[in-house]
Amino acid sequence: MSSDTEAYTPPKVWQWEPGNGGPFATINRPIAGATREATLPVGRHPLQLYSMGTPNGVKVTILLEELLAAGHPGAEYDAWLIRIGEGDQFGSGFVAINPNSKIPAMVDHSGPSPIRLFESGAILLHLAERFGAFLPRDAAARAEALCWLFWQVGSGPLLGGGFGHFYTYAPIKIRYAIDRFAMEAKRQLDVLDRRLAESAYVGGADYGIADMAIWPWYGQLVLGDLYGAAEFLQVADYAHLRRWAETIAARPAVQRGRMVNRTMGDPASQLRERHEASDFETQTEDKRATAAG
Repeated sequence: MSSDTEAYTPPKVWQWEPGNGGPFATINRPIAGATREATLPVGRHPLQLYSMGTPNGVKVTILLEELLAAGHPGAEYDAWLIRIGEGDQFGSGFVAINPNSKIPAMVDHSGPSPIRLFESGAILLHLAERFGAFLPRDAAARAEALCWLFWQVGSGPLLGGGFGHFYTYAPIKIRYAIDRFAMEAKRQLDVLDRRLAESAYVGGADYGIADMAIWPWYGQLVLGDLYGAAEFLQVADYAHLRRWAETIAARPAVQRGRMVNRTMGDPASQLRERHEASDFETQTEDKRATAAG
């Protein structure tokens, strides 16, 4: 990898230069708020999800599919695709749900008035509490699970926005940045591996929302499905983490959750919008292409 050797002295006052940001230059900006009026669609289910199949989005669809598999019919949901590369997250309807313009966002229409939800960790906690599932009731076990849930919320940006950005997406390879965040990524992998040496699941003895939050990032990473960095980070060294990642990847609800709002990879794995359970059989991109052709 080449290094960025050009010296840079920050100015006294930073100025935004549109276009200086690699593949995300067209959607990143230093201000918040909507850029246009755009009403969000609303389906027939109480839970309306507006998302994309990134790791943060997959957290929520995994939980929803697990809730349905566990026999909670009230967890039926509509999943609408938000194309972040096209700036859908800056439409006025989306910004009204999430002022931070990030996926996932959800509206829960099950109560007397709609509840807006943003930030993936908050959505997971809301759903787990609402359905009384995938979060221990015992105070000590619940505290442990929540510690790991919020560990992921705090650690994820260093893996995604840090390592993932500079290793995969940055327009130039900067050795200092890659080395800095690779070190942190490996430290986090070691944290998880040590935890999983003593516990079947990250959150505790039982599978729960902490695992669902962590797996789309760290599980997919060690399985080679994130950033193409498995060899670079020597993920084979983390045997306990890999065991956990493979166990969760084999769950049918996880396999379905990974498909929802997905726009990349095998067309058979892409269910860009999900409104009924039968959509997994009839509305994947390969089947839609066949029907249209």
